[in-house]
Amino acid sequence: MTPRIEIRRKVALTTRVVIVASLAAGVACAAQRGTSIAPEDAGLAGTAWQLVKFQGSDGLTLMPDDRGKYTIEFGDSGQLTARVDCNRGRGTWTSEGPNQVQFGALALTRALCPPGSLHDQIVRQWGNVRSFVIRDRHLFLALIADGGIYELEPVDRTTP
Repeated sequence: MTPRIEIRRKVALTTRVVIVASLAAGVACAAQRGTSIAPEDAGLAGTAWQLVKFQGSDGLTLMPDDRGKYTIEFGDSGQLTARVDCNRGRGTWTSEGPNQVQFGALALTRALCPPGSLHDQIVRQWGNVRSFVIRDRHLFLALIADGGIYELEPVDRTTP
């Protein structure tokens, strides 16, 4: 293994540790206070994001072929819309405290997506998202049990 690859792995691991620690601290603080906040106060309402990558706790990195095929738009009052490759859907989201988020069931269209799609993985893990952090204009959604982190960037609404 070249030194450059080893350095990249160490940086990636350090970044994951920092993100997970930040998420854990936010969850712990919220649990300690026993707070419950309205979705629109969680900081996600009115935002739209597209997938940059998924980073598994085992070091596996998955990147979409087209970021615009994987989007989440957080609406007011806990509603959301999503695009998961060749399917579109609606669902709900809640936040029980700072940096906490949980997705409800996602009603999706049922098109068969092409090979290489991240559709099945995202749908399977949808209900396992528990916390988030926004850092450097990117949204990081963390799965329970250190299952991995989805990194998203804001949707560019200036392009047609």
